Amino acid sequence: MGIPVVEQRRFMVGKYEIVARPIPGSAHMLRYAILLGGKHIGAMASVPTESDCRFLEKPPVIPPLKIFSVTNRPGRPKKGSRPPQPADSSNGMRREPLPPDVSFGMRLSDDR
Repeated sequence: MGIPVVEQRRFMVGKYEIVARPIPGSAHMLRYAILLGGKHIGAMASVPTESDCRFLEKPPVIPPLKIFSVTNRPGRPKKGSRPPQPADSSNGMRREPLPPDVSFGMRLSDDR
């Protein structure tokens, strides 16, 4: 009794021709080669949809890569900038002590 092997098959998805061949060393998995006008444009291990085929035919434009180490400098000032001025603790506002009869609704006792 041998290992059952899936046979090769061909079918069309829209204008794309799909050739499903067994993956070597696998009993049931298939490699789906996608052809457009006889030209191989890609392959997948799962059944491709027409959207997958269109993506392989014309992938989206990818913007150029920005180098992270140059563009992101957290915590460092720009060249030529002035050093930060020390912050005043008062900030122009005065704090007055609260009257003893004001409460914030917090209990200070340990009975929980």
